[in-house]
Amino acid sequence: MFSHLSRTLLLLLFTLFFSTEVFAQQANFEAAQQFTEDRMEKMTGDTRVNPQWIEDQDRFWYSYENPSGTHWYFVNAEEGEKRPLFDRKEMAAQLSETFSKTFNHKKLELNEFEYNVNKGLFTFHVDSINFEYKLENNELIKGDSLKEESDERWATYSPDSSWISYAKDHDLYLMKADDPDSTEYQLTDDGERWYSFQADAGDTTSNEKLRSVAEWFEDSNKLYAKRIDQRDVEELWVINSLKERPELETYKYAMPGEENVPQDEIWVYKADPLQDTNGVKLDTDKQEWTDEVIGGAYFNNGGIYTGTGSEYLYMLRRNREWNKIDVLKSNTNTGETEVLFSEESNPYFNVMLANLAIINEGEEFIWWSERTGWGQFYRYDKNGNLKNKITHGHFVAGDIAKIDTTEQTLYFEGYGREADINPYYSQLYKVNFDGSDMERLTPENATHEISASDNGNYFVDNYSRVDLPTQSVVRNGDGDIITRLEQTDVSRLKEAGWQAPETFKVKAGDDATDIHGVMWKPFDFDSTKSYPIITYVYPGPQVEPFPISFSHVDETALAQLGFVVVAMGQRGGSPIRSKYYHNYGYGDLRDYPLKDNKYGLEQLAARYSFIDLDKVGIYGHSGGGFMSTAALLTYPNFYDVAVSSAGNHDNNIYNLWWSEFHHGVKGVEKEVQADSTSSDSVKTKTEFQSEIETNIDLAQNLKGHLMLVHGTIDNNVHPANTIRLADALIKNGKKFDFMMLPGQRHGFGDYSPYFERLRWRYFAEHLLGDYRPNNIDYNIPED
Repeated sequence: MFSHLSRTLLLLLFTLFFSTEVFAQQANFEAAQQFTEDRMEKMTGDTRVNPQWIEDQDRFWYSYENPSGTHWYFVNAEEGEKRPLFDRKEMAAQLSETFSKTFNHKKLELNEFEYNVNKGLFTFHVDSINFEYKLENNELIKGDSLKEESDERWATYSPDSSWISYAKDHDLYLMKADDPDSTEYQLTDDGERWYSFQADAGDTTSNEKLRSVAEWFEDSNKLYAKRIDQRDVEELWVINSLKERPELETYKYAMPGEENVPQDEIWVYKADPLQDTNGVKLDTDKQEWTDEVIGGAYFNNGGIYTGTGSEYLYMLRRNREWNKIDVLKSNTNTGETEVLFSEESNPYFNVMLANLAIINEGEEFIWWSERTGWGQFYRYDKNGNLKNKITHGHFVAGDIAKIDTTEQTLYFEGYGREADINPYYSQLYKVNFDGSDMERLTPENATHEISASDNGNYFVDNYSRVDLPTQSVVRNGDGDIITRLEQTDVSRLKEAGWQAPETFKVKAGDDATDIHGVMWKPFDFDSTKSYPIITYVYPGPQVEPFPISFSHVDETALAQLGFVVVAMGQRGGSPIRSKYYHNYGYGDLRDYPLKDNKYGLEQLAARYSFIDLDKVGIYGHSGGGFMSTAALLTYPNFYDVAVSSAGNHDNNIYNLWWSEFHHGVKGVEKEVQADSTSSDSVKTKTEFQSEIETNIDLAQNLKGHLMLVHGTIDNNVHPANTIRLADALIKNGKKFDFMMLPGQRHGFGDYSPYFERLRWRYFAEHLLGDYRPNNIDYNIPED
């Protein structure tokens, strides 16, 4: 007979076993698989119109896929006319006759379909045959077979299509476009690896035509090139173990606080190599910014502007601390450069929204600035003197959509001006150059994605919300809808059981700032049940993790497993709210987003009884991988499970741009021994310092379940970020899960579906208690 103690132990073991088997919730992997991003895209087709405006016209064409196949349309915006670009059945019939095989008219594969401005017709190829299509008489003309070497990605054509620029062996070349085998004109002879005119400055290929960094002026008379000197920048490496023989990849990578960083030069060349092949280096250095430690000035991507002519080039020059910026005007014939105006913005100037518009070849300028705490547009005269403020108010003026110099009107996208509209919803406005008669042109309560015509004031507007499928229309300069193009078809989604996600609003940790977010629920949601909650995170500061427009996202599938999934912003996360909001995390790159996320989840749980705050998951990629791990380690008694992929866990070894821009860098003056040519025994030089708190410092705090994933050849966020964290966790005796994805870059590429299912399984096991073996197929094809 069992003793009383034995019977008690047996009962306890039975109870524990029974509880695990019966009360553990089974994840609904079948439903998740049905609503992956790829599957939903197949059910709806396209979710927006991508107009291909014809140069200097108010006409455009577009292709659009919906449940009835792929369609091509031609639109005359001025006339408000939309018509099929061709009859799909007739096109299929003509192709069938040409190739002696049948074609599906609903799924025609017309490769590299585009409009040839010079010929005034459309071109494409099917299989290995080129075709031309004349819109006026619907004539299809069979052309020649594709050449084996038809790839011209190396070529940059001048706007008038007379010249081609390219690079070879790191130098810059020109040739006549009408004869690709014609004479090569070599413009430079000092190009070398890492001080190159090639788009890929590290390429070791010689005697092959490669794409260059050169850009053409609109008048085709000159071209300019931003040449970056990286020769002294330290190298970084990854190893591709999947090559036939494992291969070392070497690249230049400047880290925060390092002495040797890339140096920018701007060169200009005439498109007249028969007369002159000499280039002009623009004088863009600034003495107080050119200490030997930091070299020359810096030009952010997009910081070079041109007018319609080529006599002058305009640039933005910033210092290394990112808080001072000059607007430059350079004479492209002499290289002489002048400062039109300057601005200081602390802690840093937001170059992500910075914009300079050249009006009437430099007679005036439109400039974007956050000097009031909200990004607004300002008007300057040709000498750099402020004329007037164009936009007014406590909202953020965003991208310029169109400038009508004749009517002296600026069209732009804005955020947060309307009290009853979500501050993340982009709205289209117009305002006169003198700041008068500002008008909102998009009355719909939605976010508006705008594409402007080359000629008149016409706009394709894709407007939507997460719960409003996209409607695509053409508007005129007064905001009137003159043509309706498409509406996303969600009928198949609804038949499958799809429901739109919900938006919500909570308070930040200061109990004053509004935090916006989106919530996804299982489609068999039962409000009387309790669901674990998973938060998808990305800290910004350039963008926040929740969708604004109608789109298909991974969170839909994850929710179907049996979770409530949310994504929300946080102070410091977005530049379109205000300068205060955007700059909130400066100097605290690790910790700034965590409190708002935790507090937001607590508010949602208090609001909704179906949220189980005892089971909290968190995940993210890149910055989100960094943030999700930081949250788990900072609040180990709140977050239970984290899946962190490609995280920059140690921002001290991430790239200089990100870390110094968003966390900060300080210049420290130091005395050093002078060289032998100097009369002074010592001299002063500037060293730059940037020290950022890391996730490695928190490794001892791990209590919950953590899965770390990284690609082995990630040359953006180096695998060392995750490996260092793994090392710290091991040294602290912590159990965690760790996977390196072979041969994958930062985005995981073809391994993304596998990783998504890995994430499903991890949350199902540790939040639902679903440890069933073989309950998910990691190799399900996305078809």
